[in-house]
Amino acid sequence: MKRTVLFWIVAVVITLVSLVYQRVTGPTYAVSGTVQLDGKSIVYKLSRSYDGPDNAPVQVKTDDQSITGTLFWKRYKSDDPWTQVPLTFTDGTLKGELPHQPVAGKLMYRVELQRGDRRVSLAGNEPIVIRFRNPVPIWVIIPHVLAMFGAFLFSARAGLEFFNREPKFKDFIYATLGFLVLGGFILGPLMQYFSFNLWWTGWPFGTDLTDNKTAIAFIAWVVAAIALRKAKNPKYWALGASILMIVVYLIPHSAFGSELNYNKMDKQNTRTVAPQ
Repeated sequence: MKRTVLFWIVAVVITLVSLVYQRVTGPTYAVSGTVQLDGKSIVYKLSRSYDGPDNAPVQVKTDDQSITGTLFWKRYKSDDPWTQVPLTFTDGTLKGELPHQPVAGKLMYRVELQRGDRRVSLAGNEPIVIRFRNPVPIWVIIPHVLAMFGAFLFSARAGLEFFNREPKFKDFIYATLGFLVLGGFILGPLMQYFSFNLWWTGWPFGTDLTDNKTAIAFIAWVVAAIALRKAKNPKYWALGASILMIVVYLIPHSAFGSELNYNKMDKQNTRTVAPQ
């Protein structure tokens, strides 16, 4: 009994650590930090994802009207020149906007602050990339997150079952598969559809690592389920699938996801413009 409780505690810890890691390493997580400008500390948080119907706001609280700011932006992976826009100071905050983009469109941007002859660029010299998407209903997001949490939890618990004297994998393996199907292949594509008007952006239709890693994890657990019936020693297959699940989920969430090709879009728009 003590070992069972311990295994569940360890499985929960592994799952929570994985979820936090996914949250803070994904390309949609906001970039935040603190910079020093002429002796003043300025805390900032810059978005990398936006689901509103209007322009994406860029705001930096300074509480100092002597500090000015400039927003630089351009379309991602395009030949556009950088657009330079001064930020306006309102209620202690420097405010600007990034122009709204089509679904899966991305902009590169950076913010530069200045007081007198001193300047500082937020988040360093590397530009931040923000992706535009449609909003996803909460009734899809919550079940999706819970299902993926359940899949990872039971996967971790199945791996720990390897260390029991008389391991019983069946319930853990089938629970993992069930949550993977629900979260990764039903609610996951629904999330994609609401966000980017696409059902699946992994192989063979795209390079979205979130979709691809879900498919890899599912295949691994299908193999483990088959091994449960066919293999002489199925515990190694279950342990392998559990480890593989952890490895693939170390890949940041939403990496290589849906992305609008601006150069291709511009060429298509040029062709559709009738000659004058």
